[in-house]
Amino acid sequence: MSVFEGYFFPFTICLISTIIIIRTLFKSTTGDKSNHPPSPFSLPIIGHLHLLAPTPHQAFHRFSKRYGPVIQFRMGSEPSVVACSAETAKEFLKTYENVYSDRPQNSAVVYITYGSQDFAFAPFGAHWKGLKKIVMSQLLNGAQTDLLLPDRRDEIKRFVKSLSESAKNGKPVSLISELVKVTNNLITRTVLGQRCSEKDGDADDIRRLVFEINEVIGTFNLSDNISLFKRLDLQGFGKRVKDIHARFDVLIERIIDEHEEARKQGKQPERKDLLNILLDIQEDEGAEMQLSRINVKAFVMNIFVAGTDNSANTTEWALAELINHPKVLKKAREEIDHVVGKNRLLVESDIPNLPYLQAIMKETLRLHPPVPLIPRKSTEDRIVAGYDIPAKTTVFINVWSIGRDPNYWENPLEFRPERFLDNPLDVRGQHYEFLPFGSGRRMCPAISLGLQMVHSMLGVMIQCFDWKDENLTSVNMGEALGFNLPRSSPLICVPVARLDPTILLST
Repeated sequence: MSVFEGYFFPFTICLISTIIIIRTLFKSTTGDKSNHPPSPFSLPIIGHLHLLAPTPHQAFHRFSKRYGPVIQFRMGSEPSVVACSAETAKEFLKTYENVYSDRPQNSAVVYITYGSQDFAFAPFGAHWKGLKKIVMSQLLNGAQTDLLLPDRRDEIKRFVKSLSESAKNGKPVSLISELVKVTNNLITRTVLGQRCSEKDGDADDIRRLVFEINEVIGTFNLSDNISLFKRLDLQGFGKRVKDIHARFDVLIERIIDEHEEARKQGKQPERKDLLNILLDIQEDEGAEMQLSRINVKAFVMNIFVAGTDNSANTTEWALAELINHPKVLKKAREEIDHVVGKNRLLVESDIPNLPYLQAIMKETLRLHPPVPLIPRKSTEDRIVAGYDIPAKTTVFINVWSIGRDPNYWENPLEFRPERFLDNPLDVRGQHYEFLPFGSGRRMCPAISLGLQMVHSMLGVMIQCFDWKDENLTSVNMGEALGFNLPRSSPLICVPVARLDPTILLST
């Protein structure tokens, strides 16, 4: 019996491979009238998975140069199509938007979002539209964003103060760690009404959970993609997802309980945080959209996960590019000195008067988009770019590749912010050669708030400090595997104060 068991698994793999090859040959001889996109040679069972390491968006980009702007891949058993041109992106995201408004969901997404009861991954339909209306009308409207201005201003000052202390001591700084603190504290003030670092234990718990959730959402799981392993947890992935979800649920339940207790005692703050706004909607029986407690928890999870890493990563990429391009850094600093001066700290109202700073951020978003692959799931059969795309196909819009397309960008691999000066291209999804935040109904709803933060963080780093990279020569610009395009190594720098922080922080 033990001898048989030793040969059973290889025999099964060979049998399945033989069946697949025979079916493929039979299909080719009988004639397949479907016009599918071109595809590299795939292997039985795993499909094209062996071709996509270490970073799928870069692999897709390489194959697009050989096969064209629309390519078909198999992620194990799952059919996928990748679009690598502005024209095809427009067809998927605008012309046939109704067919491609769903987002694909793996087991981690479904479980962590309480069965897709959130806003970011909920299926497109009446429920999702109701959630979006709440987001846009009550959570991220202009008035609410303006109310958060003092919090953003305070966090920027704290950021400068922390960097000034490191500069005074000649201490190297992990930029991503400092930037995540800023964004995380701002989000907790926005959502919970207090800085997470002011609540014992919550800061580290939230940061760790956000990191782990982003990691598992972007991790390939064999059980999701290979039908042979559907019922198996070969990587221990399911166990890990359940652990992360359980820890988040305990934390958010405690926070909601504290808010509800304060509400019973009539201790609501003068300026409501987003959690109180969500609880108001949940308790309002006459509300147009009824929210459950699960909806509230999933909403809060979305805000933390989407808001923390993306802004921090983008700002880190921008400073890395500036260190590698000292002439660009010098030009940006001269602009800030001219507009803002040296006796006060840059503020958000200065940003419209700093076109070169805005151009630097656009160029950073072109080369290092926060989400390199926009995922969609088709709900109907459709012909796109002349190819038959069946229903239930996962579609990836390769924003990273489109931002490097020489048909739209002169010398596309160069970091050259000047290309955005006197250029009508913006980041709000109307120009399909430049889609850092997506396009259409499911594009990022917090663009304005995110841009305010990244411009402010980068602006004060340029204004207040010189930056010495520990490598002394140039910064490594390698990318790591991740849902939101992290750097392969953190940017470690020694800040050197160029202005008196006591004067700046007193303004």
